[in-house]
Amino acid sequence: MKKHTLLLAAVGFLIFIGGFFSRVYFSNIHEERSKTAKFAPKLERAPLPKQKPKIEQAQQNVLIGYVQDFRDPDSVDYSKLTHVIFSFAHPTKDGRLLFHGETAMTNLRGMIEKAHQQNKKAILAVGGWYHIQGGESYEYFKAAISNPTSRTTLINELVDITEREGLDGIDIDFEHPRSKEDAENLAAFTKTLSEKLHAKDKELSAAVYAKVHSVTGTEITAVVYEPNMFQHLDYVNIMAYDGQWDGEYNAANLSPYSFSENVVNYWSNLFETHGLSKEKLVLGVPFYAQPEDVSIKQVSYAAIVNSSPENAERDTVNMNGTTYHYNGMTTIQKKTKLALEHGFGGMMLWEAGHDSLGPHSLTGAILEVLEEEGNNQKQYTRR
Repeated sequence: MKKHTLLLAAVGFLIFIGGFFSRVYFSNIHEERSKTAKFAPKLERAPLPKQKPKIEQAQQNVLIGYVQDFRDPDSVDYSKLTHVIFSFAHPTKDGRLLFHGETAMTNLRGMIEKAHQQNKKAILAVGGWYHIQGGESYEYFKAAISNPTSRTTLINELVDITEREGLDGIDIDFEHPRSKEDAENLAAFTKTLSEKLHAKDKELSAAVYAKVHSVTGTEITAVVYEPNMFQHLDYVNIMAYDGQWDGEYNAANLSPYSFSENVVNYWSNLFETHGLSKEKLVLGVPFYAQPEDVSIKQVSYAAIVNSSPENAERDTVNMNGTTYHYNGMTTIQKKTKLALEHGFGGMMLWEAGHDSLGPHSLTGAILEVLEEEGNNQKQYTRR
């Protein structure tokens, strides 16, 4: 019993001694760590916070409508468009600009005001097919951009009117460059004008020839463009209509769906080959009807629908003894889907004043497809 008591006492003493020295040992360690922490050098930079993924919205598809200079600005439905292009300012051979008198200027200012009230972009087109001084615009435009002096004058005139009238940009409509020299001069003109407009946060677009035969789909070499020109443009508005003039007159070749297929394929391949963004491409569609009798004038899509609402779903109609060819709502929507499927940035129409108001509007038919496509494009995350 005594031995047992002595043994327990010895064990207790050893435990006491061990605990004492353990507390001393760990206390010294804690003190050293505290000193180290107190005098440790601070980091030069704080750790970077984890960045949140950037959410981007898909680019909005454009819907561009040309408006002729005699149109009453109040007669145009701006609500469905993203851009309204006033047509035209006419270049002189020495680089100045001409308009169809005070009426045109009044209409231009009215269009700008109406467009801006609805947050739409107002653009001025320069060129066109006919010239105010008579004949085709080609010779005037060619002369203006061929000479460095007149080219500079035209550029300055366009920049000045853009700022003075509160425009959002310029649209070049040189119909059409017919030689390598023409193409090079147009490219030089476009480059400088682009630099000046973009420096002021303005846009630059161009209306271009379809470049494809309406029936065979082969390339039309009589019209020439320098591909590097397109890098300086925000939008390239393809005039995929007037195919009836690609040989012997044939109104049925105005702008059938097959023609647009060939046009879209041609321009898609061209832009892919040269590493250009296809979002610049805008497919043009006609809002007018072409008569089989070449001596008879064109009529607007509105006139055809006013004759009978059922015509909105057709592409041909016999009216007043003449057969007309045009694009109805079904064809227009097919073309819009075709353009978007190929990565185009939107649609263009000639011209807004030809459209029917109400449920049979071609502009509304295009917008319906564009909005549907926009709803299908979800936000994406860039990591």
